[in-house]
Amino acid sequence: MSQEPEVVSLDHETRLHEDDHHSTKLWLRLLTCSSLIESRLRSALREEFNTTLPRFDFMAQLARVPEGLTMGDLSRRMMVSGGNVSGIAAQLVREGLIDRSPVPNNRRTFMVKLTPRGRRAFTAMAAQHEQWIIQMLGHLESDEVDQLMLLLNQVKRGL
Repeated sequence: MSQEPEVVSLDHETRLHEDDHHSTKLWLRLLTCSSLIESRLRSALREEFNTTLPRFDFMAQLARVPEGLTMGDLSRRMMVSGGNVSGIAAQLVREGLIDRSPVPNNRRTFMVKLTPRGRRAFTAMAAQHEQWIIQMLGHLESDEVDQLMLLLNQVKRGL
């Protein structure tokens, strides 16, 4: 009986050495988990909705603020450059998913909001996105999630 070769996952933790500091080990574990989740979400969004994670994030920000956001607000919330936001906005306008209109008394600033079609599209994507997250993390028990959240909050506060 032949033995199949072991499949080795090439992730951030492959950089580790036994004598690395525990903080380095933790950092690479967090980065690996985040990268794996993000990679799966990117693939699923592309396959199921023919969209990208940045477009999903853009629409998610608008879904949270139905009255709309300025392009600057979107850029800050998404933590990306104005150019990135402008490119995504132009695509979504062409597809009829968002409206972009000048802000009264400020011709250089644009207000962006989801169209009814955009809201329907995002609602479908968000529901599926939640299911994907549950599939990836739902194996954790409630008390384990609470413990992780507490520990990650300590990490966040320390930053």
